[in-house]
Amino acid sequence: MDQGNTTLQPITGANSRQTPAAMRATHLAAAMLLFTTLPEGVVGNRLYLRVLGLKMRRTVTTLWFLHLASCYFLFTLLIPFFTVYLLLDFHWVFGTAMCKLLNACISMDMFSSVFLLALISLDRYTLTCHPIWSQHHRTLAQARKLAAGVWLVSFALSTPYLAFRDTHVDEGRITCIDNYTLSRNWNGAETQDLGRRVHLAIFTVQFLLGFLLPFCTITGCYVCVGLELKEKGLAQSGKPFKVMVAAVVSFFLCWLPYHLYYALMFYRNVPQSVTGSFLVIFIIMFCFNVCFTPVLYLFVGGTFQQVARTSLFALVKAAFDEDLSSDGSGPESSRRPGPEIDTMEMEKNLESCGF
Repeated sequence: MDQGNTTLQPITGANSRQTPAAMRATHLAAAMLLFTTLPEGVVGNRLYLRVLGLKMRRTVTTLWFLHLASCYFLFTLLIPFFTVYLLLDFHWVFGTAMCKLLNACISMDMFSSVFLLALISLDRYTLTCHPIWSQHHRTLAQARKLAAGVWLVSFALSTPYLAFRDTHVDEGRITCIDNYTLSRNWNGAETQDLGRRVHLAIFTVQFLLGFLLPFCTITGCYVCVGLELKEKGLAQSGKPFKVMVAAVVSFFLCWLPYHLYYALMFYRNVPQSVTGSFLVIFIIMFCFNVCFTPVLYLFVGGTFQQVARTSLFALVKAAFDEDLSSDGSGPESSRRPGPEIDTMEMEKNLESCGF
């Protein structure tokens, strides 16, 4: 699989076109993990979509997480294709058009989810650190425009794979890989050199936009929020800090192996045991990110017994419930807040953040 999408690249020996037995076992284990992840991802994310989309009043917060749940749900719908690809020992049976389309979709989903997580952190920052500005400018209409912008930018960043992704027949096995030169001369020296340069350029852009900048944004926003909460004395229980640490750590752990795995694709002399290990780590974290990260936020800061006694439907609804005044969509939004209610507004905003 190449950077910017989650399609798996075959791991083969330097002098053999056949996948070694140890790697086949690794691929089988990864495929089984993806297969067992599918029902949890479908059921869990459908529940989120139902609660956020149909059962709850539309607010800025619910809008962000509705789009995020949509990303995760689409991820789960694509899992069966790549599970089959692994089980068939990287033999692609779905055709060239599906090779291009599925990889473009998975790339768009990756970017959309990362950008939405960064937007959510910026939203929490403005709610906590700039409550008066947020009261006047944080509207549902603006949030809809930003969400639409996220999908458009993500689609634009994923369109190269509609051109570069291609199928290649090698000794009877069809692989779905990148053809950065759009040439059928796969083994030419000049073609391979050009392909590496294009690959490096795409990898660099997507690592910066898909990981480094969003990670810095998320970390910076939550550091500022934490300092503000500590200064105002609004986080005595420690729950806000647990939520913020969980957000930063889960983002880092889920997406760093993804980029490290594809960075290894530049080096041909990397031992197969290393690339195979990173493949398994990446798939484990991918499954966690798609299926279990949304549930994680429901458990952080509360005891398991309290969560267990609450129905999941009610728990999701309570987690994303938000005061009308936070969206500027209710009658309270017409009031002009003064400096004397900064603390009161911040307390309301903390509640709307799930703190």
